[in-house]
Amino acid sequence: MDKPVLVIMAAGMGSRYGGLKQIDPVDKEGHIIMDFSMYDAKKAGFEKVVFIIKKENEQDFREAVGDRIAKDMEVSYVFQEIGNIPEGYAVPEGRVKPWGTGHAILCCIDEVDGPFAVINADDYYGAEAFKLIYDYLASHKDDEKYRYTMVGYKLGNTVTDNGHVARGICDMNDKGELVAIHERTRIEKREGGIAYTEDDGASWVDVPEDTIVSMNMWGFTASILKELKERFPAFLDKGIPENPKKCEYFLPAVVSELLGEERASVAVLTSADKWYGMTYKEDKPVVEAAIQKKKDEGLYPMNLWEDR
Repeated sequence: MDKPVLVIMAAGMGSRYGGLKQIDPVDKEGHIIMDFSMYDAKKAGFEKVVFIIKKENEQDFREAVGDRIAKDMEVSYVFQEIGNIPEGYAVPEGRVKPWGTGHAILCCIDEVDGPFAVINADDYYGAEAFKLIYDYLASHKDDEKYRYTMVGYKLGNTVTDNGHVARGICDMNDKGELVAIHERTRIEKREGGIAYTEDDGASWVDVPEDTIVSMNMWGFTASILKELKERFPAFLDKGIPENPKKCEYFLPAVVSELLGEERASVAVLTSADKWYGMTYKEDKPVVEAAIQKKKDEGLYPMNLWEDR
């Protein structure tokens, strides 16, 4: 089997951080969250990383991230460009927003031809997640169904003290396979536990802390690329008339379609690690403290790409 490849969705980084030069380090050595993901991925067995970026950010991204990783892993770049749509379609006037995570992964179709894992650029997933997903991808292939996977986290390990978050709450069958994901866009800590609201706080639904949620860490065979390509025109046919400037082709939506058609299974691998991200500026000290603690415990060297 082909060795699994790591795909990192980083096309939104420039806009989120006001330019790549301003990427926030999370330790005194200047590492960003993505450094720890790539370090954990390499340790798990990944030897190649594919960055999905914007073409205009290529030079800055190479300087800020890619060049130092290239000494340790094979590095490739693909570009998520708004004009990269099927023949016969046009970008709606005034649209600047990219086409979403499904389109981002579709941009890898000429670069990836075997199993691959997908992560967000600015989320900390923990070492266990990369080991779980690498081992699954290295030992499973499609048979009568597409055999996909995802790493799930306990909700209590993914919320912040500083506001609300959006999470995909997972329904699973008794085999530990994904049945459905329910997107909840406002989940927060409240007195006595965690809850979500869908009516701007008028009512709240409690969610147990050990509920499994998706943090956008997926594992696929190359078959997902074919499916994304084949389904993209139907998405455009519906999305452009309904919401020309903001419709998005979401990766989980395509996975849900394949589950509904009983053409794919998604094994949910549960990580006990705590997930970290910088949803709010107040989250940064929490992430910095967590990284320092892991270094103090010997889980990471001080300099990830030099202390080898």
